Amino acid sequence: MITKEQKKVIVAELVESIRSASSLYFVDFSGMTVAEDQTLRAQLREKGVAMKVAKNTLILRALAEVGGYELPESSFAGATAVIFGAKDPIAPAKIIRTLFEKGQKPKLKAAVVEGQVFDGSQLKTVSELPTREDMIAAIAGSIHAPITGIVGSINAVMRDVASLIEEVAKKKAA
Repeated sequence: MITKEQKKVIVAELVESIRSASSLYFVDFSGMTVAEDQTLRAQLREKGVAMKVAKNTLILRALAEVGGYELPESSFAGATAVIFGAKDPIAPAKIIRTLFEKGQKPKLKAAVVEGQVFDGSQLKTVSELPTREDMIAAIAGSIHAPITGIVGSINAVMRDVASLIEEVAKKKAA
């Protein structure tokens, strides 16, 4: 049995992790084998993402202490693990979806991404959101597109001038 002091330590750790996370994913990991759990944790670590298993009451206490999270308590039935998204808030959703499609585990209970709450049925929606890198690439591409157009126009003018000079030179030689 966990003592009150141990519970306080767990809640404090959860609060710290919640405050530093860009996204939170609450998953039901019941029924997962040890191998599946290790695979999930390894894939999360590769993306710089942490996962912590705690009692639902302690998770709810930590969320209440941080404040600003309006999640239905019905999402916290059964075994719950919290996945804390770091730099890329969408990366955990992609990992969860991949594993879910392979074996129906883990199951997403709820997610909070950039302050927006998603329920467990919206895993596909969340995982299809553009990642931070995708958004940066799109912005860079749209900034780069006009520059490419200008360079193409300048090259076309230079090509036209060169062919005009060549034609004049041919006429003078003839």
